[in-house]
Amino acid sequence: MTATTTIRIDHAALPVQFDHSRPDAVAAAIETALREDGITAEASDVISHLKIELPTSQLAAACATLAELHLI
Repeated sequence: MTATTTIRIDHAALPVQFDHSRPDAVAAAIETALREDGITAEASDVISHLKIELPTSQLAAACATLAELHLI
């Protein structure tokens, strides 16, 4: 069994480069960026925030990618 980490990003905290009116597209872009960096992640829009689920073993790498996107 693999430990899973969930990262939540509030819609209001999204940088201006993301289209706030299309949270599904933002989630897809984040998931694509993480996967391009070799991170097995699933991102989705959950009404009040974006939810990113990934193996905990890839958390450090995911944080680096999310920092490059100015999400954290």
